[in-house]
Amino acid sequence: MSDTYKELPPLRRAVRQLAAAHHLSAELRARLVLSVSLLAGHHMEAGRGVTLSTSYEDGPQEVTTSLAVTLRCSGSPAALSLPDLPLPAQAASHDTAAWHIPLTDPAQPAGAPATCLDRAGHLPAAMTDADAMEEELRAALARADSFEAEHRRLKHELAETNSGVLALYVQLEERDEQIRKAHGRILQELEDALRPQPIKVSGLELAVHYEPADTGAPTGGDLYDWFALPDGTVHITVVDALGHGITSTRSALNVTHAVRTLALEGHPLQSIVARTNEILMPLDRELMATVLLARINPSTGELHLANGSHPPALLVRTDHTCEYLEARGRGIGYPLPGSDGLHHARLNPGDLLLLYTDGLTESRRDPLEGEARLRTSAGRHIDKPIAEIPGAIADDMLNVILHPDDTLALTARITADASREAGSSPKQCAANRTP
Repeated sequence: MSDTYKELPPLRRAVRQLAAAHHLSAELRARLVLSVSLLAGHHMEAGRGVTLSTSYEDGPQEVTTSLAVTLRCSGSPAALSLPDLPLPAQAASHDTAAWHIPLTDPAQPAGAPATCLDRAGHLPAAMTDADAMEEELRAALARADSFEAEHRRLKHELAETNSGVLALYVQLEERDEQIRKAHGRILQELEDALRPQPIKVSGLELAVHYEPADTGAPTGGDLYDWFALPDGTVHITVVDALGHGITSTRSALNVTHAVRTLALEGHPLQSIVARTNEILMPLDRELMATVLLARINPSTGELHLANGSHPPALLVRTDHTCEYLEARGRGIGYPLPGSDGLHHARLNPGDLLLLYTDGLTESRRDPLEGEARLRTSAGRHIDKPIAEIPGAIADDMLNVILHPDDTLALTARITADASREAGSSPKQCAANRTP
């Protein structure tokens, strides 16, 4: 079939008849009509006619499988442009476009009239172009409604999926938090197992407070040890191993064990820091730790201190005067390790001895300012029960933290005389630093 048209209405009607004859759906018919109209309209406005022709493409075994619709725009001065058409076309030549449409009923004889055609092969007279366009519009609206319904369904499924993913994410976060807390509790229990409870010694009170830099990883290199020697004196070790976490805990634990062994073997207090270095350095060349050792005789109040690069102990008298007890020396892993000598002092009943690590005084990055605040805080809390003092001092010192670090505060106090006035008003310590 091949016919020439100079106006759009007859061309559109011919395309509709062709679509009806081959049982094309209303939607496909509408796409073909619109596509042919878009290509032919410009040429018809210029007074040029177009030729519409059809042919059939056979599949295997000579079975008709598709309809080829060809539109030729004769006399076109330029190559035919194929814009985005409702039904895409292929350029057969510079002035010809073709559509290849699979037939819905391959068994239908080529050119056989559809039931909606009259005997002449045309649309019934009662079915006007307007009727055909209305049918096509209904088909388009039905397709749009179908897409809208599918869009709503997919949107609902996506919302349910997102809700499920969010719920799963929340569950995973909660589970992760539970694991982190459980991990922290396990580490804290292990840490507590390494930190001995205060020993009970007649005439001496002891208390300690430890606070890790990261509460999620409560292990650290700040460690202590205290035990009674055979002669009745109490030995206290405070260690600050370089680093954080389990590695530094292991290093600090090695130091405390070595010190305890040497002390129980009767080595002089002054020699223990150097001897500990000799024992441990062959085993761990990376080990670096500061050490402060104290010996207290509860019956006499006699105090001896050995130091290896550690912050000095603070002595707070019952009259609220304070002094830092300096004992010079170098720590484990430092050049020329060992304590240069011992510092000797005497604790009177009620006097408070504070041993600590540098995390207590360097939280604001200024050690001198931290030592001044520590004197003030210790004087404020000296009259409290011994168990409350280390934590109260830590709360004062760590209210602003610019440099987080593990913190250890350990207090010792000779049992006070019954005649000591209870509840005396707290005063700030006078700064009296022993040279």
